[in-house]
Amino acid sequence: MSIFDIASSGMNAQMLRLNTTASNMANVDTVSTTAEGAYRARQPVFAAMMANASAGINNATQVGVQVDGIETSQAEVPKRYLPGHPMADKDGYIFGSNVNAVEEMANMISASRAYQSNAEIFATAKTLMLRTLQLGQQ
Repeated sequence: MSIFDIASSGMNAQMLRLNTTASNMANVDTVSTTAEGAYRARQPVFAAMMANASAGINNATQVGVQVDGIETSQAEVPKRYLPGHPMADKDGYIFGSNVNAVEEMANMISASRAYQSNAEIFATAKTLMLRTLQLGQQ
């Protein structure tokens, strides 16, 4: 894979992370009648794609990022006593999402910066390739 493939796989991974975070933030205040129906935070799981550096050598080099899946948080959902709420169960409880807004904001900032870093790698590699081509013209 080229540097462009590596940077673009990182950009795709961070875009998925941003989308997952946005979904979590959109559901931070949702409520449900049951604990099972409550929204649970989701987080993508990434893995480094590895390949042999060259045939005959068993040294592996990192060549990108792949998405292994999206995990759902197993943390407990908050239970609140609001007997007048239209979604309250027979005992007067509603169940909120287990999304931590502060943690999600930190994830969003981190994913945004990682995306920017990969975009800069992409741009720098492009500039270097263009300058290399210009050397051949002189």
